[in-house]
Amino acid sequence: MAGHSKWANIQHRKGRQDEKRGRVWTKLIREVTVATKLGGGDIATNPRLRVAIDKAKEQNMPADNIKRAVDRGSGTLEGVDYEEIRYEGYGIGGAAVIVDCMTDNRTRTVAEVRHAFSKNGGNMGTEGSVAFLFTHCGQFLFAPGTSEDKVMEVALEAGAEDVSSDEEGGVEVLCGVNDFATVKEAFDAAGLKAAVADIVMKPMNEISLGGEEGQKMQKLLDVLEGLDDVQEIYTNAVIEE
Repeated sequence: MAGHSKWANIQHRKGRQDEKRGRVWTKLIREVTVATKLGGGDIATNPRLRVAIDKAKEQNMPADNIKRAVDRGSGTLEGVDYEEIRYEGYGIGGAAVIVDCMTDNRTRTVAEVRHAFSKNGGNMGTEGSVAFLFTHCGQFLFAPGTSEDKVMEVALEAGAEDVSSDEEGGVEVLCGVNDFATVKEAFDAAGLKAAVADIVMKPMNEISLGGEEGQKMQKLLDVLEGLDDVQEIYTNAVIEE
Protein backbone atom coordinates (compact mmCIF):
# COMPACT_ATOMS: atom_id res chain seq x y z
CA MET A 1 0.00 0.00 0.00
CA ALA A 2 2.64 2.47 -1.08
CA GLY A 3 1.85 6.10 -1.80
CA HIS A 4 3.69 9.20 -2.95
CA SER A 5 6.06 11.01 -0.61
CA LYS A 6 4.23 12.84 2.17
CA TRP A 7 6.48 12.47 5.20
CA ALA A 8 8.98 15.26 4.50
CA ASN A 9 6.30 17.70 3.36
CA ILE A 10 4.16 17.35 6.48
CA GLN A 11 7.14 17.41 8.83
CA HIS A 12 8.49 20.49 7.08
CA ARG A 13 5.20 22.36 7.40
CA LYS A 14 4.77 21.49 11.07
CA GLY A 15 8.33 22.54 11.79
CA ARG A 16 7.81 25.88 10.06
CA GLN A 17 4.63 26.52 12.04
CA ASP A 18 6.21 25.82 15.42
CA GLU A 19 9.42 27.70 14.64
CA LYS A 20 7.75 30.70 13.06
CA ARG A 21 4.97 31.15 15.57
CA GLY A 22 6.82 30.22 18.75
CA ARG A 23 3.52 30.28 20.62
CA VAL A 24 2.91 26.60 21.14
CA TRP A 25 1.73 26.87 24.74
CA THR A 26 -0.68 29.70 23.98
CA LYS A 27 -2.17 27.71 21.14
CA LEU A 28 -2.51 24.58 23.27
CA ILE A 29 -4.08 26.44 26.19
CA ARG A 30 -6.74 27.82 23.85
CA GLU A 31 -7.43 24.36 22.48
CA VAL A 32 -7.76 22.80 25.95
CA THR A 33 -10.10 25.61 27.03
CA VAL A 34 -12.37 25.38 23.98
CA ALA A 35 -12.36 21.58 23.95
CA THR A 36 -13.51 21.61 27.57
CA LYS A 37 -16.15 24.25 26.87
CA LEU A 38 -17.62 22.22 24.01
CA GLY A 39 -17.32 18.69 25.38
CA GLY A 40 -16.82 18.87 29.14
CA GLY A 41 -13.79 18.34 31.32
CA ASP A 42 -13.72 14.52 31.39
CA ILE A 43 -11.14 13.10 28.97
CA ALA A 44 -12.94 9.72 29.10
CA THR A 45 -15.94 11.22 27.31
CA ASN A 46 -14.23 14.07 25.47
CA PRO A 47 -11.70 12.71 22.93
CA ARG A 48 -10.85 16.17 21.67
CA LEU A 49 -9.82 17.28 25.16
CA ARG A 50 -7.76 14.14 25.58
CA VAL A 51 -5.84 14.90 22.39
CA ALA A 52 -5.30 18.51 23.49
CA ILE A 53 -4.00 17.50 26.93
CA ASP A 54 -1.71 14.87 25.40
CA LYS A 55 -0.24 17.54 23.11
CA ALA A 56 0.23 19.90 26.04
CA LYS A 57 2.08 17.23 28.01
CA GLU A 58 4.29 16.45 25.02
CA GLN A 59 5.27 20.14 25.01
CA ASN A 60 6.15 19.90 28.73
CA MET A 61 3.35 22.20 29.81
CA PRO A 62 2.99 22.17 33.63
CA ALA A 63 -0.04 20.33 35.01
CA ASP A 64 -1.20 23.53 36.74
CA ASN A 65 -1.41 25.35 33.40
CA ILE A 66 -3.46 22.53 31.91
CA LYS A 67 -5.79 22.46 34.91
CA ARG A 68 -6.38 26.20 34.71
CA ALA A 69 -7.25 25.90 31.03
CA VAL A 70 -9.74 23.13 31.82
CA ASP A 71 -11.22 25.18 34.66
CA ARG A 72 -11.65 28.18 32.37
CA GLY A 73 -13.35 26.02 29.78
CA SER A 74 -15.71 24.51 32.34
CA GLY A 75 -16.58 27.93 33.77
CA THR A 76 -15.14 27.37 37.24
CA LEU A 77 -12.40 29.92 36.56
CA GLU A 78 -12.84 33.26 34.83
CA GLY A 79 -10.90 33.96 31.67
CA VAL A 80 -11.10 35.04 28.04
CA ASP A 81 -14.05 33.54 26.21
CA TYR A 82 -12.78 32.11 22.93
CA GLU A 83 -14.93 30.93 20.05
CA GLU A 84 -14.01 28.72 17.13
CA ILE A 85 -14.25 30.04 13.60
CA ARG A 86 -13.32 28.30 10.37
CA TYR A 87 -12.44 30.25 7.23
CA GLU A 88 -12.07 28.70 3.81
CA GLY A 89 -10.41 29.96 0.67
CA TYR A 90 -8.18 29.40 -2.30
CA GLY A 91 -4.46 29.93 -2.60
CA ILE A 92 -2.09 29.88 -5.56
CA GLY A 93 -3.12 27.68 -8.49
CA GLY A 94 -6.55 27.10 -7.00
CA ALA A 95 -5.16 25.20 -3.99
CA ALA A 96 -7.72 24.82 -1.21
CA VAL A 97 -7.00 26.29 2.24
CA ILE A 98 -8.83 25.84 5.54
CA VAL A 99 -7.95 28.21 8.39
CA ASP A 100 -9.14 27.22 11.88
CA CYS A 101 -9.10 30.07 14.39
CA MET A 102 -9.90 30.67 18.04
CA THR A 103 -10.69 34.26 18.89
CA ASP A 104 -12.23 36.63 21.37
CA ASN A 105 -12.88 39.16 18.59
CA ARG A 106 -14.50 37.78 15.45
CA THR A 107 -14.39 41.13 13.61
CA ARG A 108 -10.63 41.45 14.07
CA THR A 109 -9.95 37.87 13.05
CA VAL A 110 -11.98 37.83 9.84
CA ALA A 111 -10.36 41.12 8.76
CA GLU A 112 -6.86 39.74 9.35
CA VAL A 113 -7.54 36.46 7.55
CA ARG A 114 -9.20 38.19 4.58
CA HIS A 115 -6.29 40.62 4.32
CA ALA A 116 -3.77 37.77 4.37
CA PHE A 117 -5.54 36.02 1.52
CA SER A 118 -6.05 39.11 -0.64
CA LYS A 119 -2.53 40.50 -0.23
CA ASN A 120 -0.83 37.21 -1.02
CA GLY A 121 -2.54 35.99 -4.14
CA GLY A 122 -5.42 34.08 -2.55
CA ASN A 123 -9.15 34.49 -2.26
CA MET A 124 -11.26 33.99 0.84
CA GLY A 125 -14.32 31.87 0.06
CA THR A 126 -17.67 31.23 1.69
CA GLU A 127 -18.43 28.59 4.28
CA GLY A 128 -18.26 25.15 2.68
CA SER A 129 -16.43 26.34 -0.42
CA VAL A 130 -13.49 23.96 0.06
CA ALA A 131 -14.28 21.85 3.13
CA PHE A 132 -15.81 19.15 0.93
CA LEU A 133 -12.33 18.52 -0.47
CA PHE A 134 -11.11 17.32 2.95
CA THR A 135 -11.89 14.43 5.29
CA HIS A 136 -12.10 14.90 9.07
CA CYS A 137 -10.09 12.02 10.50
CA GLY A 138 -7.42 10.85 12.89
CA GLN A 139 -3.91 10.74 11.44
CA PHE A 140 -0.73 9.07 12.66
CA LEU A 141 2.63 9.44 10.91
CA PHE A 142 5.53 7.16 11.73
CA ALA A 143 9.08 8.04 10.75
CA PRO A 144 10.90 6.18 7.97
CA GLY A 145 12.40 2.99 9.35
CA THR A 146 9.35 2.07 11.41
CA SER A 147 8.09 -1.44 10.68
CA GLU A 148 5.07 -1.07 8.41
CA ASP A 149 3.99 -4.64 9.16
CA LYS A 150 3.93 -3.98 12.91
CA VAL A 151 2.14 -0.67 12.49
CA MET A 152 -0.44 -2.29 10.20
CA GLU A 153 -1.06 -5.18 12.58
CA VAL A 154 -1.67 -2.90 15.57
CA ALA A 155 -3.63 -0.33 13.57
CA LEU A 156 -6.09 -2.67 11.95
CA GLU A 157 -6.64 -4.58 15.19
CA ALA A 158 -7.49 -1.28 16.91
CA GLY A 159 -10.00 -0.26 14.25
CA ALA A 160 -7.97 2.01 11.96
CA GLU A 161 -9.33 2.50 8.46
CA ASP A 162 -6.20 2.73 6.32
CA VAL A 163 -2.44 2.18 6.46
CA SER A 164 -0.08 3.37 3.73
CA SER A 165 3.61 4.02 3.21
CA ASP A 166 5.44 6.54 1.05
CA GLU A 167 8.58 6.27 -1.03
CA GLU A 168 10.70 7.56 1.87
CA GLY A 169 9.51 4.78 4.17
CA GLY A 170 7.18 6.87 6.32
CA VAL A 171 3.98 5.13 7.40
CA GLU A 172 0.61 6.86 7.64
CA VAL A 173 -2.41 5.53 9.52
CA LEU A 174 -5.90 6.99 9.23
CA CYS A 175 -8.85 6.33 11.52
CA GLY A 176 -12.25 7.72 12.39
CA VAL A 177 -12.33 10.69 14.75
CA ASN A 178 -14.14 8.68 17.43
CA ASP A 179 -11.57 5.87 17.17
CA PHE A 180 -8.53 8.13 17.56
CA ALA A 181 -8.02 7.59 21.30
CA THR A 182 -8.39 3.80 20.97
CA VAL A 183 -5.88 3.59 18.13
CA LYS A 184 -3.43 5.86 19.95
CA GLU A 185 -3.65 3.70 23.08
CA ALA A 186 -2.95 0.61 20.99
CA PHE A 187 0.16 2.17 19.47
CA ASP A 188 1.37 3.31 22.89
CA ALA A 189 0.85 -0.17 24.33
CA ALA A 190 2.81 -1.68 21.43
CA GLY A 191 5.68 0.76 21.92
CA LEU A 192 5.03 2.49 18.61
CA LYS A 193 5.60 6.23 18.88
CA ALA A 194 4.05 8.33 16.13
CA ALA A 195 5.91 11.49 15.15
CA VAL A 196 2.53 13.03 14.32
CA ALA A 197 -0.70 12.00 16.04
CA ASP A 198 -3.62 14.35 15.55
CA ILE A 199 -7.18 14.83 14.41
CA VAL A 200 -6.97 16.68 11.12
CA MET A 201 -8.69 17.79 7.95
CA LYS A 202 -6.93 15.61 5.38
CA PRO A 203 -7.16 16.56 1.70
CA MET A 204 -8.69 13.88 -0.50
CA ASN A 205 -6.56 14.99 -3.45
CA GLU A 206 -3.41 17.09 -3.56
CA ILE A 207 -2.05 19.78 -5.90
CA SER A 208 1.70 20.04 -6.49
CA LEU A 209 3.13 23.55 -6.69
CA GLY A 210 6.73 24.24 -7.60
CA GLY A 211 8.93 27.16 -8.56
CA GLU A 212 7.39 30.61 -8.26
CA GLU A 213 3.93 29.22 -7.56
CA GLY A 214 5.30 27.16 -4.70
CA GLN A 215 7.11 30.15 -3.24
CA LYS A 216 3.98 32.31 -3.41
CA MET A 217 1.89 29.59 -1.79
CA GLN A 218 4.43 29.18 1.01
CA LYS A 219 4.35 32.92 1.64
CA LEU A 220 0.55 32.87 1.91
CA LEU A 221 0.70 29.99 4.40
CA ASP A 222 3.44 31.73 6.40
CA VAL A 223 1.40 34.93 6.68
CA LEU A 224 -1.70 33.03 7.77
CA GLU A 225 0.28 30.97 10.28
CA GLY A 226 1.71 34.18 11.74
CA LEU A 227 -1.71 35.51 12.74
CA ASP A 228 -2.30 35.38 16.50
CA ASP A 229 -5.77 33.84 16.25
CA VAL A 230 -4.89 31.05 13.83
CA GLN A 231 -4.75 27.58 15.38
CA GLU A 232 -4.40 25.24 12.40
CA ILE A 233 -4.11 25.49 8.63
CA TYR A 234 -4.94 22.70 6.20
CA THR A 235 -4.25 22.77 2.48
CA ASN A 236 -4.24 20.35 -0.42
CA ALA A 237 -1.12 22.05 -1.81
CA VAL A 238 2.13 20.08 -1.82
CA ILE A 239 4.98 22.53 -2.20
CA GLU A 240 7.91 21.09 -4.09
CA GLU A 241 11.29 22.01 -2.63
